[in-house]
Amino acid sequence: MRPVNGGARPARQARVSAEMWSTLFGLAYLVMMTNLMLIVGTLPLLALLITTDPRRSWPALALAAVIAAPALTAAFSVFHAHQVERSSQVAIQFWRGWRRHLWRSLAAGAVVVAGAVMIGADLVFLAGSAAGAILSPVLVITFVVMVVTALLVLVAGVERPDARLRDVIKASAYLGVRRWHLTLFTLGVLLALGLLLTVSPAIALGVAAAPLLYAVWGNCRYTLRPVLHPVAAVS
Repeated sequence: MRPVNGGARPARQARVSAEMWSTLFGLAYLVMMTNLMLIVGTLPLLALLITTDPRRSWPALALAAVIAAPALTAAFSVFHAHQVERSSQVAIQFWRGWRRHLWRSLAAGAVVVAGAVMIGADLVFLAGSAAGAILSPVLVITFVVMVVTALLVLVAGVERPDARLRDVIKASAYLGVRRWHLTLFTLGVLLALGLLLTVSPAIALGVAAAPLLYAVWGNCRYTLRPVLHPVAAVS
């Protein structure tokens, strides 16, 4: 007669169920805590967006946007620690990444914000002119390349903190243009987050920010794959 082992399957199912719930709770904690840390890290920018008219307060908004840049890098650090190191210490990883990449993040944010101000002023000046019809698309594309390059620089700094900044900038600019289809996806996700933030700030900040930024981080990592993992890319 074949032995009957009636308790093996329920025990296995219970173990799988416990692991599944643990994973779900871990992901929920990652999303909620990352969103909370992002709110804290970008509080000056959020306060200005809520309480002021951007058309009049744009100099303060520009400064606050630069100050908010390290929070974005800190979120990327959280995602890296969760994916690569299996770390669940969201708050610790966030502020550790914020401090470690502070100056590079501020520099990248300052370059993007300065570029946005100058290109915006040029677009306003050229509006309605024949030169504007020719130069405006060039200026917009230039700004898009700046944004994507800055994002890739931030992600590369988290993934390869030992790399030289000059090499990181060159690789980020090249791969951002070369792998344009991935760049379009990144821009689409950022645009979706921006629109959601405009329409429903509570949902954007409380629910959607971390998942959408996780998608941005993962896509940027894949864009940078030839330099982050050159052997795998060649294979």
